[in-house]
This record gives sequence, structure tokens and C-alpha cells, in this order.
Amino acid sequence: MGHNLPDGYRLRMGSHKDRALLTEFMVVTYQELFPDRQNFSHLAQTVESYLSSDTPLWWVESALSVRVACLWMGNAIDLIGGDRYAYIFLLYVAFEHRRRGIAKALMEQAQIWATARGDRKIGLQVFSHNQIALDFYCNLGYEIQSFSISKSIGRE
Repeated sequence: MGHNLPDGYRLRMGSHKDRALLTEFMVVTYQELFPDRQNFSHLAQTVESYLSSDTPLWWVESALSVRVACLWMGNAIDLIGGDRYAYIFLLYVAFEHRRRGIAKALMEQAQIWATARGDRKIGLQVFSHNQIALDFYCNLGYEIQSFSISKSIGRE
């Protein structure tokens, strides 16, 4: 897979020891998407609950061994057919390293991992206002399967 990364980058497998850094990457991701919201402390509990040997994590490092991107995979169940499929919990590339093919290379890694497990599908969540991500995934052949909708209730 490393040959698909641009020159000067390499792929490294993560581990449970990377919880704090994964949490930082998740916080940065959500801060970019929701700049008006400040508190994402709950993401640490998400990482604590779900990062395991069954949910692999890969890092992309620059030539200086600085982590500039990550891919965190897991499992989901198709509620219609009941089949397990690979699920992307997080794909993030630092702003200054975007548009170099890193995300595409990580998506290829996701497909390699899913195929090796015998999965026939990969899923992920994209926020509806993130048109750049929607276009990226659609260009890779992903199709919108459903809409997640919500309504705030209670506190006003």
C-alpha cells in the first residue's frame, strides 16, 4: 500500500497506545466540521470504548515522522441483510497535507483490509454539509445509501 502514498509519506500501523493521539485527531476533525462548537471531550470516551485489536488504526507519517493522517476502521451490521461489513470510523488528513492523494491511498488501505476479512461492503458517515467529502467518496464509487436525521428536543 505504501507505494500509493505520495513521496515523503509512509504508512504505519497504530495500536491501543495511540488513544490520546487518535482522540486529538477526532477532535480536530469535528472542530473543522463544527467550528461553533467547542467541547468535544466526549470523543475520548468513544476512542476508549471502541479502539481495540478488532478496530485497526493506520497513521500516515511525513518524512519527519510527524503523523499527518489517519484511518480508523471497525465493523457494522447491515440492518437489512444482517451481514457484517467494514466501517470507517475516521479518515482524516491534516489540512496542509490535503489534495496529495493521501486520503485516496487510505481508502485503498480500507478496501484491502475489508477484502482480506471477506467483507463485501465498506460504509462510513459523511455529514451532509461536508460537500468536499461527499464528492470525494462519490468519485471513489461510494453511493448514498440512507440519510440520518435528527431533531433536537428538550432544552431551549
